[in-house]
Amino acid sequence: MRPAAFITGITGMVVVAGLLLAGEARLGGGTAGEETMSGEETAAADSTPDVGEGATMSDDRAEMIARSTEPAAPPSPAPGDGVTSKPADLPQQADTAAGQTASPSAKKAVELARPMVDNAGMLSFGERRLQLAGIVPTPVDRICGPAGRQWPCGMMAKTALRLLLRNRSVSCDLETVEWKDTVTTACRLGTEDLGAWLAENGWAEAPVGSPLTAAAEKARQAGKGLYGDDPRRH
Repeated sequence: MRPAAFITGITGMVVVAGLLLAGEARLGGGTAGEETMSGEETAAADSTPDVGEGATMSDDRAEMIARSTEPAAPPSPAPGDGVTSKPADLPQQADTAAGQTASPSAKKAVELARPMVDNAGMLSFGERRLQLAGIVPTPVDRICGPAGRQWPCGMMAKTALRLLLRNRSVSCDLETVEWKDTVTTACRLGTEDLGAWLAENGWAEAPVGSPLTAAAEKARQAGKGLYGDDPRRH
């Protein structure tokens, strides 16, 4: 074999081997790129929800998602920080304060047995006294009528109320049955309001602004009770 031919053959084999190695390296790089791409696509596919996921989402997962989207609640201020209440807190505080104020002052109908009549407008229960609301109590020593025809209208007014009650129990609007001094409130005998009864029959006058003013004026114009003649002469 000629030396030139041998050298040419060796060179050709080296070139072929180089080409084979280059092709293998290129094929290896392409496969790695494809594998990397496949991994990214797989992760993206896993993070993308299915079309029907919204319809089949469990309650626990929905609650977890809702909680994750809620804003974090601000920390409560420590006592002594000098933080003033926000406007949104005021209605709740007002409701609480109103409830605390209304509870002790709420009145309810309380039955009181056999009241004593002090005058036309004032009742007593032992040491407790109660003034009927809406009227001015008529003093027992009041005298009515013109000169020569005067009569003890105050005593007659007291007698009229006493005859109406006849030692029966009354229902009065009170906060408590253990009041002190004199309390002013409405009382009823059955469904009959005692203050209204006295005003309508002219046995007591009504102060300015009272809801019984019209009834008392009507009795005055009709000459009833204090505004009439001595009923003993009838």
